Amino acid sequence: VQLVESGGGSVEAGGSLRLSCEVSGSADGTNCIGWFRQYPGKEREGVATIYNDGSKTYADSVKARFTISRDDAGNTLYLQMNTLKPEDTAMYYCAADWVGGSWYCGRLKSTDFGVWGQGTQVTVS
Repeated sequence: VQLVESGGGSVEAGGSLRLSCEVSGSADGTNCIGWFRQYPGKEREGVATIYNDGSKTYADSVKARFTISRDDAGNTLYLQMNTLKPEDTAMYYCAADWVGGSWYCGRLKSTDFGVWGQGTQVTVS
């Protein structure tokens, strides 16, 4: 499976962006997909994930502001980001893998994921 992100850019605080992740190739080996972000010099941190059963998990810092979703065919993953804050400025990555179950998907741990996109930059000023 290959992942390609798009939709990043620069926005003023309070604004919105929608990130997209195009999924190509065979996704049969994945049951969890999500978004992570990385600040310069920091580890990647989980933002939101969605498990094959549709269950979603969000980091506390983005709850009520961000929404993860995917199209019915499972070919595109989205992250709708509203009420953006300067601290949301980061490189955002799409990631996917087969994990041990919904609990693993929901723990938002980057080391659980082996397939990554190239990232898209989000800057909030």
